[in-house]
Amino acid sequence: KPISIYGACKAASEIMIQTYSRLYKINSVILRLANIIGSRTTHGVIYDFINKLRKNPEVLEVLGDGMQKKSYLYIDDTIKAMEMTIDLFNEDVEGLEKVYNLGNEDWITVKEIAEIVIKEMNLGDTKIIYKPYTSDGRGWPGDVKFMLLDIEKIKKELGWRPEKSSREAVAATVKDLLKELFNT
Repeated sequence: KPISIYGACKAASEIMIQTYSRLYKINSVILRLANIIGSRTTHGVIYDFINKLRKNPEVLEVLGDGMQKKSYLYIDDTIKAMEMTIDLFNEDVEGLEKVYNLGNEDWITVKEIAEIVIKEMNLGDTKIIYKPYTSDGRGWPGDVKFMLLDIEKIKKELGWRPEKSSREAVAATVKDLLKELFNT
């Protein structure tokens, strides 16, 4: 039951892939991705926080109440999982359909992400202002308040598991972006 146009488009895309796979008897693998982060990120909460703080290190405006909890997966972990799924296309099974959730085993709040960015930018007295859009603390219509994908299937069937936790992935991404964007 998607809560946004983005989510509805993802659900529709899955149905199209699965239908095509069945009709033409070809193998398909669908990866349902969590929030993928890492070097060369050019959008999203981490990128936005860094840019806001570069403009004004005294105040950080956060969309939502900061208690949104989401899973973040570092790009290197994502690539390893994708590489592991490639072998499924070579299986001698006509029209094989696989769907895997690809995320982390934990989650992190937006408030914690803000604190990590402030710490990594060596800012001490930054005031965080929260701007909830909805009564339950979401940042905008369609914002997912809590998101943690169940990754047991890919762990069991392919033996994949993330190397970095959500917190480690966020910290590494902040460091990557600070180096890339501002040579710090």
